[in-house]
Amino acid sequence: MSAFDADTAVTRVAAGVFQAEISPAWSVQRGPNGGYLAALILRALQITAGEEIDPRSLTLHYLAPPATGACEIAVTMERAGRTMSMLSARISQGDRLCVLALAAFSRPRTGLEIVEARMPEAPAPQDALPVPPGAGPTFWNNYEVRLAFGALPFSGSASMRSGGWLRPREARAADTLFIAALTDAWFPQIFTRLTAPVLAPTIDLTIHFRAQRPLERARPDDWYLLVVSTRLATEGYFEEDAEVWSQDGRLLAQSRQLALAPLAEVVDDRGGQDDGIRTNG
Repeated sequence: MSAFDADTAVTRVAAGVFQAEISPAWSVQRGPNGGYLAALILRALQITAGEEIDPRSLTLHYLAPPATGACEIAVTMERAGRTMSMLSARISQGDRLCVLALAAFSRPRTGLEIVEARMPEAPAPQDALPVPPGAGPTFWNNYEVRLAFGALPFSGSASMRSGGWLRPREARAADTLFIAALTDAWFPQIFTRLTAPVLAPTIDLTIHFRAQRPLERARPDDWYLLVVSTRLATEGYFEEDAEVWSQDGRLLAQSRQLALAPLAEVVDDRGGQDDGIRTNG
């Protein structure tokens, strides 16, 4: 079992009820990384839906950051259809509701094929800028990270679009669980406009899985290109769009999240990049 699988393991203790452990390895300043929580809750959803049916959409609302340690995941099959099923799930600790999720699962189906999405130009992983362990947020220690294009956090750049190559530090072939984690693995793009760390808590995250069975071709040492952009920060909120691409140019997932934008005059004076990475809830 890889470290990622151990950190996202769940145990069914009753019908629709799972127990899990929130790992400290995925921490940011206030609780776990949102992509890690997405993978954790997706595992419980997948077990309930059945392995023969694939996730198509997952939306999570982060109500409160869970603490490291035990949690409960309650899953409800809202609708079980012949080709599509809808499920809901909740992560809680005691009487504290932390994450609320809705998901759609379906079997593969044939339909209209139109592909206009194109992988952006980026240097190959071996030519991109390596980010050494400890140079990013704590949860980046679970990945190998290489900056492919765009500005660094807190560099005062005019651009709010960047991307990088990531893969698990412990070799593991990608699946929808790992892809879900990747959608929230980059730094918020408003950080490129700033010059000092701030908090930017995520309100919600929606993931659309665009490739399913082709992931069976994934190799344990593959890299994945994560492309992230923000276009609007207003009224105290900003959006962030992300794409996850395979090395051979397949769009594996798209995501959008809404997060709280910091007040223009507020910065965190404690320093350290780990203080400035997105937190949830």
